[in-house]
Amino acid sequence: MFRDLFVTKPVQTVAQADAEAVANGVTLRRALTARHLVLLGIGAVIGAGIFVLTGQAAAVHAGPAVVLSFVIAGFACAFAGLCYAEFASMLPVSGSAYSYSYATLGEFVAWFIGWMLVLEYLFAASTVAVGWSGYLNSVLSDFGLGLPSVLASAPLALVDGSFQFTGAIINLPAVLVIGAISILCYVGITQSAFVNSIVVAIKLVVILMFVGFSLRYVDPVNWHPFVPPAQGDGHFGWDGVIRGASVVFFAYIGFDAVSTAAQECKNPQRDMPIGLLGSLFICTLLYIVVSAVLTGMLPYLKLNTAHPVTTALDAYPSLRWLKDVVGIGAIAGLTSVILVMLMGQPRIFYTMANDGLLPAAFGKIHPKFQTPYVGTVIVGIVAAVLAGLLPIGVLGDLVSMGTLLAFATVCVGVLVLRRTRPDLARPFRVPAVWLICPAGAIACLYLFGRSFVDNWKWMGAWIILGLLIYFLYGYPRSKLRR
Repeated sequence: MFRDLFVTKPVQTVAQADAEAVANGVTLRRALTARHLVLLGIGAVIGAGIFVLTGQAAAVHAGPAVVLSFVIAGFACAFAGLCYAEFASMLPVSGSAYSYSYATLGEFVAWFIGWMLVLEYLFAASTVAVGWSGYLNSVLSDFGLGLPSVLASAPLALVDGSFQFTGAIINLPAVLVIGAISILCYVGITQSAFVNSIVVAIKLVVILMFVGFSLRYVDPVNWHPFVPPAQGDGHFGWDGVIRGASVVFFAYIGFDAVSTAAQECKNPQRDMPIGLLGSLFICTLLYIVVSAVLTGMLPYLKLNTAHPVTTALDAYPSLRWLKDVVGIGAIAGLTSVILVMLMGQPRIFYTMANDGLLPAAFGKIHPKFQTPYVGTVIVGIVAAVLAGLLPIGVLGDLVSMGTLLAFATVCVGVLVLRRTRPDLARPFRVPAVWLICPAGAIACLYLFGRSFVDNWKWMGAWIILGLLIYFLYGYPRSKLRR
């Protein structure tokens, strides 16, 4: 049985994968270009990191050195991004890190990573939808149209490790936005990519406006001390900078969602590396600039709010006109994050179902829209329920932890496949592979360990649930084993 757990799936070329899908009567539509992929990556990454996490990480963990936290997290992502680019150009199929692990490290590891990706995509969509609801209600309140808190906040809150009722009924805006985006994802990949392009353009304009108009109000005094004196485990000092990196890593979730669209890309061997690395570079640069401006406008301790960007603008009467513009940009930014998350998760389920590890319904393709419609509907329903009931802080660390494990596995997988299948054509190759791959894996596992200390019970419960599903359903029904 032990050997069966680590059986690997034969590596397919893009032509073989397409031929097999056509023979089975189903295939995803190849419609995406490099530009679409870069915009998908920006759409997934630029959102909660700039509009929510930047201020909180600065106020609680890193101070002005949150800039360094983003650099550290960005380097970890860059190493993983290079590894993703090699895999995505070589194995251009849906499934992301799950598919790569199946080809290199075996079925059990692939299932484990697939289960971690559920944290990254499904729960991240719910978490970001809660933030979307907060920004929307803030903008509506400025015009006297805000919803009452009983209809715009979570009925459950996590207090001292246990859930308590808050008196609210449901977070209605969060449920509605997930429902609307799920319908868009149901209709088709081309329509989803087009809407994402528009939304990304809006939020990039807003971010550049914020930086341009706010630079004159930056006071370098607010950057001193750049690394505040340590005040305990994870609170300021260099330890706080590292803990801040594990927190803001949530800002980078989803850049790997570009790889889930590989089977819908016109020229994946060329366009996948461009989409992954191009979007990662642009996003990291924007994060560094915005975090520097934000901590320069206000003392970092004042940024621990749900809306740190608008908090900073409120401090300057001449900039208050920009508050609603930023609110609109935040709504657009968070919308695109939800869109890419809800696009990615059904495609991972689609691949796992085709391998027999999940029910066959997840592998069904709509005859007209050519989308994994059953998975899209189920993911949308579950995400809406989570967003309607839970607060934004409950799942944030778990999402980051699942992502970090997936990234570390991809880094290891590249090394394994270089040794076991050196004959495979690699349109993109990781440079200095024996340095970058171990560095990427170590960086991701280190950041994972920092988060695991505070969340081991929740993470342990999630892993146990995944193991039960695998051994009771996936293992006996694996198509590769049969």
